Amino acid sequence: MLADELQHKIDFKTKPLGALGHLEYLAHQIGMVQNTVSPELSNPHMVVFAADHGIAASGVSAYPQEVTYQMVMNFLGGGAAINVFCRQHNIAIKIVDAGVNFDFPAGLELMDKKVRKSSRNILEEPAMTSEEYRQALENGKSVVSEIAKTGCNIMGFGEMGIGNTSASSLMMSRLFDLPIVSCIGRGTGLNDTQLLHKIRILSEAIEKYPHIETADEIAETFGGLEIVQMMGAMKEAYDQNMLIMVDGFIASIAVAAVWKKDPQILNNCIFCHVSDENAHQTLLELLGQKALLNLNLRLGEGTGCALAYPLIQSAVNFLNEMSSFEDAHVSNKE
Repeated sequence: MLADELQHKIDFKTKPLGALGHLEYLAHQIGMVQNTVSPELSNPHMVVFAADHGIAASGVSAYPQEVTYQMVMNFLGGGAAINVFCRQHNIAIKIVDAGVNFDFPAGLELMDKKVRKSSRNILEEPAMTSEEYRQALENGKSVVSEIAKTGCNIMGFGEMGIGNTSASSLMMSRLFDLPIVSCIGRGTGLNDTQLLHKIRILSEAIEKYPHIETADEIAETFGGLEIVQMMGAMKEAYDQNMLIMVDGFIASIAVAAVWKKDPQILNNCIFCHVSDENAHQTLLELLGQKALLNLNLRLGEGTGCALAYPLIQSAVNFLNEMSSFEDAHVSNKE
């Protein structure tokens, strides 16, 4: 069996059993996904989905809504953290307008997948209609389908959207039947007064929709357009048998919503870091996952994926290039 062959190859490298820790698990996972004892990473990509959120008008973020489009312009100019880290590790980057409340000028290196300008304010109505939800899923799928043509077999997913930790907290509460207060964090850096306001607003929002149950209903009602497009993209990446690098809290919520419908997606997921957002560690535990890094990041953008990518490459490299005891004529443990 392939699983046994991979484990044998890992165990008989010139090291004590288990000495490379989580890298050994990662190498085994990647080999299983690619159905080979000699896996490889090809043309890595980072996709950053951007959209605005109607609930941002209720003061749930420390930053105004216009920061979303301003940061998209920063991404396109190459000046954001995710640009720096992708350049460092030779990861191609694509920026997607999933629903930014702004008219971008023509001629930008921007994937235009805008469904509408911003999701609706959840305090007043569901974030999107059923048709908008279906379109967002399809748009996310199309992004990955296009990139897959380049031979990419590993893809990271990031996001930008003022208000999206609020949408994610609401989704987590309903997906896992948890009290909303246990799913809320400081997002972009709220102070204590702002955090109490966020808790009050989100408590009011979740009480407005008592009867939604399925993952699709939850994402349609509470999610953002960038979160839903990420869901569609992740599902397509899984269907294309890519490795899926998952960033922080918001990207993990997108995975969780897909997982509710298709649990096998976790086989392809590499959770790159545990963020400083309050509920992310709980979410990882609910999904039965362990993150590669813990750097107290809370930026989003896919930064955790870009930082973790060299470790993922190292897992592949040791499996392919490190000598076995037999090859190196090194005595193994008795």
